[in-house]
Amino acid sequence: MIAEIHTPDAREDVLTRLARIEGQVRGVARMVEGERGCEAVLTQILAIRAALDRTAAAVSTNYVAECLRGETAEVAEQRLGRVVSLLARTG
Repeated sequence: MIAEIHTPDAREDVLTRLARIEGQVRGVARMVEGERGCEAVLTQILAIRAALDRTAAAVSTNYVAECLRGETAEVAEQRLGRVVSLLARTG
């Protein structure tokens, strides 16, 4: 199981990123409703995907920094392997 985002700063950073992404998604929906061109819509969708990737990286970094601290080498290796496995599924 992957642990929670522990530090308040990390949690706030992730929530801010997600709120921004949510706004981008609503904007793309408005673009589609307004019959904007495919290139403009696709550009925004790719920007959203990049923002999600950066958010995943921030969560992963926090996990490595906070959640593995103080663990035995065996537990840390298992948990880190799980994170790498999750990230590999999205690549």
